[in-house]
Amino acid sequence: MGGMLYKLFASASLLTLGLYHLVCTFFHVIKSPQSYAAKPFYPLPRVSGNNNNNRLQKLPLIILILSLSVAFLHQTLISFYSDPLVKGSTPVHRFSSLNSAAVFFLFLLVAVYLLLSESASSLIPLPSDLLFALASGGFFLHYSAATASAAIQTSDLQAHCDSLSARVSALCSLLCLLLACRPRLFVADAALAASVCLQGLWQLQTGLSLYVDGFIPEGCHRLLDVSGGVGGSTQCDIQESKLRAVSVLDLMFTVHVVLVVILLFVTYTMVAMAAGVRRTGSYEALPNNSSDSSNHIQMKSLTGTQA
Repeated sequence: MGGMLYKLFASASLLTLGLYHLVCTFFHVIKSPQSYAAKPFYPLPRVSGNNNNNRLQKLPLIILILSLSVAFLHQTLISFYSDPLVKGSTPVHRFSSLNSAAVFFLFLLVAVYLLLSESASSLIPLPSDLLFALASGGFFLHYSAATASAAIQTSDLQAHCDSLSARVSALCSLLCLLLACRPRLFVADAALAASVCLQGLWQLQTGLSLYVDGFIPEGCHRLLDVSGGVGGSTQCDIQESKLRAVSVLDLMFTVHVVLVVILLFVTYTMVAMAAGVRRTGSYEALPNNSSDSSNHIQMKSLTGTQA
């Protein structure tokens, strides 16, 4: 039950963060495409004359810090639990959990510094390209930690889930690196937000496939260490059942990718409608000044006379 609750929390946090970043990215590129540049953090809009709203501008960043704190504490606490159901038993589980906790602590340090630099005038805010570079390193470390976690699992399903999660983290790392070098690359910014949403959906699917009996693939069962009373994730004893379960997970991952693409289309449409953008037919560009306007009209008249 604890594993499923944590997966639900991680899924909700990542989906909220990714969707918020996606909405802000679309809004800024639609409203001011010429001055658009990717930002690691978008504060809530400022409302003139509303002090309470202005104080809540950093609410998304505060929620991110709280989520990272919970993730860091969770990985730290479970490192003290025994887990004989992984390769290498409890010592390997302990170091693997501490490795994940260290990655979350890195993200937490960056988020806390960003909050303090936005609030206190004594701290100089870090440039956006440096923040994206740090995020790229953090996502790469998470990719490394997830890959190492997949390697020590005796559960083939959990190993495959961790492997797919690692690939999403590797994609996020690459996109952050691109944004550090090309901050005006809108496609990379939108893809980064979509990848975070995909990671959130995959965390939910991982929890359902490993810890909820109704979603466990056919022919698989929960692991249990009877002597230690330790429950693990899902294991398939028969090779045919394992291959079928892995194929089901691959299919579900593709379904989640399709859902994220649909979410991207819907979000862009709704943001464009909220920003007042409407689809129009073809038009001829208007001249910029009055002299160009008179020349434009004269050319039109001359063309009509010649015809």
